[in-house]
Amino acid sequence: MNDNDPEIIHSDLSGLITRDGITVRVNIFRLADEQGWQLEVVNELGTSEVWDDPFESDADAMAAFELVVEQEGIETFLEGQDADTLH
Repeated sequence: MNDNDPEIIHSDLSGLITRDGITVRVNIFRLADEQGWQLEVVNELGTSEVWDDPFESDADAMAAFELVVEQEGIETFLEGQDADTLH
């Protein structure tokens, strides 16, 4: 890591999640000098969906992911799907 690179804090809530035979990586992180948490979901093909607005807590970010899965199914994160309307 370069001395000029910002320090990134990764949430313990981040990790691989499998539902209905589909696995995605949930990345929840923030810059050390910022308060808002970012949410990114990466599918098995490496395509990612990133929420535009930060969350107040890592738990809020995970809750947003879980809500999408509950309402739309995890398959919404598959290649070619349009999850932009969900966040």
